[in-house]
Amino acid sequence: MTHPPRIGISVGDLAGIGPEIIYKTLLDSRLLKYCTPVVYGTATVLFDDFPVDKQAGPLTFRQVRAAADIAIGKHNAVTCWDEDFALTPGKPTEASGRAARQSLLAACRDLKAGLIDGIVTAPISKENTQADDFRYPGHTEFLTDFFGAPESLMLLASEDLRVATVTGHMALKDVPGKLTANLLTAKLRILLDSLHHDFGIDKPRVAVLGLNPHAGENGLLGSEEVEIVTPVIQQFLNNGELAYGPFPADGYFGTGQFRKFDATLALYHDQGLIPFKTIAFERGVNFTAGLPIIRTSPDHGTAYGIAGSFAADATSFREALYMACDLVRKRATETITKSQAMH
Repeated sequence: MTHPPRIGISVGDLAGIGPEIIYKTLLDSRLLKYCTPVVYGTATVLFDDFPVDKQAGPLTFRQVRAAADIAIGKHNAVTCWDEDFALTPGKPTEASGRAARQSLLAACRDLKAGLIDGIVTAPISKENTQADDFRYPGHTEFLTDFFGAPESLMLLASEDLRVATVTGHMALKDVPGKLTANLLTAKLRILLDSLHHDFGIDKPRVAVLGLNPHAGENGLLGSEEVEIVTPVIQQFLNNGELAYGPFPADGYFGTGQFRKFDATLALYHDQGLIPFKTIAFERGVNFTAGLPIIRTSPDHGTAYGIAGSFAADATSFREALYMACDLVRKRATETITKSQAMH
């Protein structure tokens, strides 16, 4: 790349800790060596009430109307709304939900137009963000639709643990009906491809978990493993790819088996996210694999309960920003390499 990655930052629900963790992350001026941050929102609304760091000094922004006017190597903010609204930390309102939508949509439009290179999304309230023009259970589903991907994959990653989920934000009672051989095949394909292309692992090893207790006990406790999961895994093995399982989820994490694999594919949300957040909560990053763009986020929510206390830990958001930079560079390098090979 001819310039540091331009990373758009959507602000999330302003009544949550999104603005605080963005602020704390951007206080470190060394970040500007790695990327050009572009916050989608009005800097005065977002950050004026935060205490000034005595060592870092005030955090200043170049406020612009369009991403085409951002300055490389500076903190930038793109105006997404003109209204002046009062915010109470920890108390989401219609206005804070609307601001979250406006910030996310503006960042995604600019990313699609090539004005920025990737995005990091601060946490939204899935309930408070709903509107006539936004009927999605979460970021992942919206981004998959907006960027026209046939499928995507929620992949939680830290230095020594990666966990993805086949099904995402849905009621647990709906998971068995949603789990099909086609869906599992698609998600496993995305995971293996992402590990190879995004994370640079030549021959990734992936473990697939079972749906039922003890991975079904050969059909005694459920038939999904025998009828769906095992045949899909066998098909990948027949094609020379390293997919294994199904593993009973409790023993798999409890005995540390996950350390033998490059990633774990859980079959539903909490099956994967509970152990991931137990092991790597503070430094974990949520990456949406399978999209034509780079999107990361912290692995936590709005944390309304501590909003306004300035006690939020920004580590996960900081890691998400650095991962977005790394992934943008990795894909850019791969594109150049492919282009050179073709010529």
